[in-house]
Amino acid sequence: MLSKKCKYAIHALVHMAKEPEKKFLIKDISEACNIPKKFLEAILLELKRAGVLGSKQGKGGGYFLRQDPATVNLAEVLRMFDGTIALVSCAAHKFYEPCAECEDEATCSLHHAFLEIRMATVEMLKNETLEGLAKKELKMKAKKKAKA
Repeated sequence: MLSKKCKYAIHALVHMAKEPEKKFLIKDISEACNIPKKFLEAILLELKRAGVLGSKQGKGGGYFLRQDPATVNLAEVLRMFDGTIALVSCAAHKFYEPCAECEDEATCSLHHAFLEIRMATVEMLKNETLEGLAKKELKMKAKKKAKA
């Protein structure tokens, strides 16, 4: 399950990806995405430290995307905030740990099943970019508006 911090980061990034050339004030992102301002500040600082965002102080300042939204995928963001994508530690790539109860990983069906699940999940997450999510969201909102 995604942490609230990771979910908020994704929402903020998708919001910013809709206008990638724009600078955003924390207050505006907070209101648009319904994210508590103090929590959002910490999230944006982490994204800045990771090089995903930049910031400019003063008039005309704010946070902005430093990377092309077409190149930032959900796997990166998830790993940044929640660590491993694997459901069991023995199937993790970057955070691997052997299972204490496993006698032989090479013949463990649980290990191999969750390894396949992790690989498929990572592939799907890599295919979902900020740009793609922003476009999908705009399209769904337009569809909803047209029905109303």
